[in-house]
Amino acid sequence: MNRAIAAGSLALVSAATCLTLAPAASAAPQACVTSTLTTGGNEGVGTIRNKSASSSCGDLNLTYSDDSTSPYGDYYAGRLRNSSGVWHTCTKGYVWASDGSHSVNDSTYWLCTDVSDNTPFTVASQLDGGDSVKITH
Repeated sequence: MNRAIAAGSLALVSAATCLTLAPAASAAPQACVTSTLTTGGNEGVGTIRNKSASSSCGDLNLTYSDDSTSPYGDYYAGRLRNSSGVWHTCTKGYVWASDGSHSVNDSTYWLCTDVSDNTPFTVASQLDGGDSVKITH
């Protein structure tokens, strides 16, 4: 009987040790984050946001656009600020987007790809600034 109690105690201690040594669960990345911005003019700087560090998205996706001066749309480009503080337009350049919602899964509207966490970004409108856009990142 003493052996059974000792074996049972050893099993409980071993189980507790395993529970204690298990790594803490890290926070899972959240789904994509959406930010609303006002665009800058051609090659300009509008509202500045930072690429989410807690999102599972690696891109800047144009998911909504509303040209403030036209009922049709505009050309939009993602712009990133480098560590020297200089803004550059992403490789994709300007893409046409009609006013309205755009699918996050449509690569046409992926303004910038492989953006590092916490990178400052903005959106420029080629025809005029002051448009309202939503970027999912």
